[in-house]
Amino acid sequence: MSTYLLVHGAWHTGQCWERVVPFLASAGHRVATPTLTGYGDKAHLLSPEVGIGTHVDDVVRLIAEEDLTEVILVGHSYAGLVISSVANRIPDRIAHLVYLDAMVPEDGESAADILPVTQVLIDQALNSESGWRIPPLPEMPPPFGLFGVTDPADVAWLRATLSDQPVRCVQDRVRLDNPAMNKIPRTHIHCTLVPDGFDRRPVPATQPNGSPAQVQELPTGHDCMVTMPRELAGLLLKLG
Repeated sequence: MSTYLLVHGAWHTGQCWERVVPFLASAGHRVATPTLTGYGDKAHLLSPEVGIGTHVDDVVRLIAEEDLTEVILVGHSYAGLVISSVANRIPDRIAHLVYLDAMVPEDGESAADILPVTQVLIDQALNSESGWRIPPLPEMPPPFGLFGVTDPADVAWLRATLSDQPVRCVQDRVRLDNPAMNKIPRTHIHCTLVPDGFDRRPVPATQPNGSPAQVQELPTGHDCMVTMPRELAGLLLKLG
């Protein structure tokens, strides 16, 4: 039995994984899908002080309280910053890092360094009435939809789960200074339907641990856990 810890991205909640969990659980694995501070049923905790460190603490605390080891840690989108920081803090607890259509930071980088279009969202938030809230991205014309989701019923369900993102999350710079985290194997899963302006960095041919890069693709939009849950689970199960 493996332990999968699935970390949602900006604006989302742990609910986004609900179609993936049954495939992992039915294969006999333990699955955790926490909702990070400030989202969903924790939206009342949203504040200007919530940043990457808050969300790293959320995940580290869960791992400690549940005494989880050999964790397959999956981070979607913004959560690539979170899982990298978790691995820096507690590398001995992490068996594999999975960057799911995610930001992959280097030491000292912020979300805006990785995905420059994020700076537009930062500027808009700082100049808004609140001065710190970033609302969810609007729905785009097909095939991109709402975070890649185009089915009307799925769009309505997803939209009801979304909430604002605090600007500090995309301003904070990550600290990745623990050499032990470089020993952890990595897998990158890319969704191939990418809107203009959201181009990802190429994955280096060699992982930090010296092994060849592992890159998989899913022919869908950003929220593949909603649109292709079976296929995503199949890729994850190969790691367990």
